[in-house]
Amino acid sequence: MVALPLVGGCQCGRLRYAITQPPLMVYNCHCTNCQAIGGGAFSTPATVLEASFAFTQGEPRTFEWTSDAGNRRFGWFCGDCGNRIAHGQIPVAGFLSVRCGTLDDTSWVEPVGDIWTRSKQPWFPLSDDRLRCEQQPTDYAPFIERFRAQGRFPN
Repeated sequence: MVALPLVGGCQCGRLRYAITQPPLMVYNCHCTNCQAIGGGAFSTPATVLEASFAFTQGEPRTFEWTSDAGNRRFGWFCGDCGNRIAHGQIPVAGFLSVRCGTLDDTSWVEPVGDIWTRSKQPWFPLSDDRLRCEQQPTDYAPFIERFRAQGRFPN
């Protein structure tokens, strides 16, 4: 079992956070926004309850944009090194997408699915073992169930 809280921070270490409850799921997002934000083919976020997430050191800067699905989004990042930490929705939906690469311990991270596959890079192969969705899922229940089945956190 993975111990809580999950802790992490930015690349320079000035911004730190803690997550006090288990994530709901981990997946890969292939949307064009995630590609541009990270400079890569996709991002791997952990969806957490916003109430379980808190910055423990430093103050994040905020950036707002419109997602590929047309939703208003915000992102928290370090004003010193620019490292993106988490994203949320406007108006607040109660969930955050925390970029798994910012966690101190990523040994437990295993995505259960891939979303926005219609905009994935053509050279990146998708695993038959993960769930797939061409756009933003309307129902995340299969992703949540698959993540719980991994058994990394108590239910």
